[in-house]
Amino acid sequence: MRIEKLEPSRHKQGRWLVWLEDGSLLRVGEGDVVSLGLHTGKELTEEQGQALVEAQERNRMEGRAAALLTGRPMSRKELEDRLSAPPRRRSGPGEGQEADLEALERERAQLRERARRTADRMEDLGLLDDGAYAEVVVRHYAAKGYGARKIRDELYRRGVPRALWDGALAQVEDQGPRLDELVRRRLRGGQPTREELKKTSDYLARRGFSWEEIAQALERYQSWED
Repeated sequence: MRIEKLEPSRHKQGRWLVWLEDGSLLRVGEGDVVSLGLHTGKELTEEQGQALVEAQERNRMEGRAAALLTGRPMSRKELEDRLSAPPRRRSGPGEGQEADLEALERERAQLRERARRTADRMEDLGLLDDGAYAEVVVRHYAAKGYGARKIRDELYRRGVPRALWDGALAQVEDQGPRLDELVRRRLRGGQPTREELKKTSDYLARRGFSWEEIAQALERYQSWED
């Protein structure tokens, strides 16, 4: 396979366009052009052709990963899950019954491995940081008035490694004032009945506060009202 034309993209810096003699167009990075020794008229071996295709897939996935991380912060697991999600396929009449399951599994394995390498690259570039992301999640939910248990649930749901949880939670200021505010808002400054205390306790428990924290907050509220 011969390269018919090689030129830099006019629309994206660092991207090069490679036209092959069969009419196909590949998009690769500048580093790939150098490492693969690409030039117009170069005859590619089968191995070089495959390396060129893999370079395009790598650049495509890295571009998608950068766009995802620019849109919002996420954990490494979230990024890998998004990148490795297989494309949806439409099956026509009678199709799908004899699908090559082994081929599909190989494709999924390749996607997962490519996603893993892409995540490594995003970490090297400083675009992906589970520790910083854990702190963002903790600050966000603490500011919304959620307790540690609820915040841990969110860290788990978002795929943040457990080893980072305690360090991130340690950055949260004392939730006592926030908890007192929630209690006052629920009880509206009045003397609560037993039923109102139970409803308030259940509400605060659902927000992730421990029973000890809740009991102390209710005790503070009643002492102020007295």
